[in-house]
Amino acid sequence: MHCKSIRFRAASLTRLATALALAGGASLVQATEGGVSSWPMGIEIHGMGILPPPGTYGQVFVGNYLADTLRDDAGDKLPVDFDLRVTTIVPRFVWVTERQVLGGQLGFHALLPLNDIRLNVGGQRDHKRGIGDAHLGPVIGFHPSDKFHVATGVDFILPTASEYDKDDLVNLGTNYYTVQAVLAMTYLDPAGFNADVRLMHDYNFENRDTHYRSGRELHADYTLGWGLGNGWVIGVGGHAYQQISDDKCGASAQVDATDGNRGRTFSIGPAVQYASKDGWFFSAKWQDESGVRNRPEGQTYWLKFTTAL
Repeated sequence: MHCKSIRFRAASLTRLATALALAGGASLVQATEGGVSSWPMGIEIHGMGILPPPGTYGQVFVGNYLADTLRDDAGDKLPVDFDLRVTTIVPRFVWVTERQVLGGQLGFHALLPLNDIRLNVGGQRDHKRGIGDAHLGPVIGFHPSDKFHVATGVDFILPTASEYDKDDLVNLGTNYYTVQAVLAMTYLDPAGFNADVRLMHDYNFENRDTHYRSGRELHADYTLGWGLGNGWVIGVGGHAYQQISDDKCGASAQVDATDGNRGRTFSIGPAVQYASKDGWFFSAKWQDESGVRNRPEGQTYWLKFTTAL
């Protein structure tokens, strides 16, 4: 990958689950390498700040992302034929221990996505299917009240994807390490107002195959809803994303773009959750992107199932 002129091809592809690509002419700029972030934006739905009682839990996320538009640094549509379709299944394992740390519960989680990516850009096509990049890390959960819950931790995103080739149209992973600081909060009322937010800050390391280093990223998943008192919560949800430092080529050289290839997106759409009396949860969310800069623009749906093991 050339840092001063991004040629007509999509670069490194697939962030955890909702992988994204960018392509275009020599003047095209990209937010982070290939328009990719390690976190699948908007994947979390209701209850994202609640760490459950000690025990082991399983979650499965299913997502589908469709994009046919690319936006530049001014938010204008780029004149290139583009069609990206990403389907992902993400199993997640959560272990909450009996140990207390700083007055909160200590837990750990790990997930490994299974991705199917299809890209058509400028008449060129590529399709890959396989394992993406793993996420794992510790988390501490606090319960200030019966309705308000907080979880904080650090996630480590590892380049575990099945394969990587810098010259391919799509890849199953980013091919670099990311450290992500996390703060999540939930206000839960089974028969009233509900709100969730998961704040994240990503520090990306260099891709050794391309010598490209994506800038730091600040983003959040969120939901707002109303509990109906019968296990159902209905509302809206989505994500907000802003890249807060420039991309770099090599040790310190800036990329050839006046805005440093900084990306931005926002999404919103309907969200719903059902909590069963048996202790399992099911959530669903559809989100439409807007305000996009230096990234693809599309729509995503997420399904989430949680149960004790």
